Parts: sequence; C-alpha cells; structure tokens
Amino acid sequence: MALYLPMNIQVAVLCDAATNDNEKLNLLGAFDTIYAQQLPAIHPQCSVALRLTFTPGDEGHHQVTLNFVNADGRAIMPPMDLPVAVTLPDDAHFLTRNFIINIQQLKFNEPGMFSLDVLLDGRSQASIPLLVKITPPSASSEVP
Repeated sequence: MALYLPMNIQVAVLCDAATNDNEKLNLLGAFDTIYAQQLPAIHPQCSVALRLTFTPGDEGHHQVTLNFVNADGRAIMPPMDLPVAVTLPDDAHFLTRNFIINIQQLKFNEPGMFSLDVLLDGRSQASIPLLVKITPPSASSEVP
C-alpha cells in the first residue's frame, strides 16, 4: 500500500535572481529585508523561487497562486497564477518542479511587514516574510 504524502514545498524564497538549469534551482542573494531611504521604495528587480515536490496523489491539474500582501492583508500587486499539470512517469515516486517568477519595479508605499503567500488550489501552503525599513541617509553620505 502506497503512502500518500501531499505536495511539499522544498524552497520558497525571495532573492535577487534565480535560474533553473536542467532542473537544478540556482539562487542568488536570498533576502527578507529591504532598506530604503525614502518612500515610495522601489525595488528594481527580484525573483520568487519555488521548488515543489509532488507525489502520485497530486496528479492532475492544479493552480499555484502567489499573493503579495501588506500587514493588513491588502494586495500590493495583482495575484500571480501558475497553472501546474502534474503527471508522474510510471517509474517515479515523486516529481519536483522549479518555479521562478521575476518581479520588476516592486513598489512599497509604506514601511512595515509584507508577505508573499503561496497557495495551492486556494489553500495556503507557505508565507515568505518581507520587512521594508526606512533608513535615513547618513551624515557622512551628505555632500556639503
């Protein structure tokens, strides 16, 4: 009798960049805090990297949704939907998929806690925290 283990998130991270090279997930600069000197704070480019493992009980069509929200749960950008079709080869016990979502010009109108929530078929699976902090320019960086 086969043991059913549901979909598993191996990696869920915000980073500077990510690549998928022959199903190897490569991450550069994972982070959880953005420091800005003024508002709105614009983060020029980042990536969301996900590595999901599926088992035979997960076969079929699924929807991975990413919601970027502030501390009040309000969206700071439209949700990102990723349709996923899971079909395991006959000789496989599991299937791993990498997902990389590149985000350009991510805008924060206020400092504080944010999260990138990962849902599978509408059910919460993970939450990636992000803190946005305002740091005033240092006196040594000011030009007379």
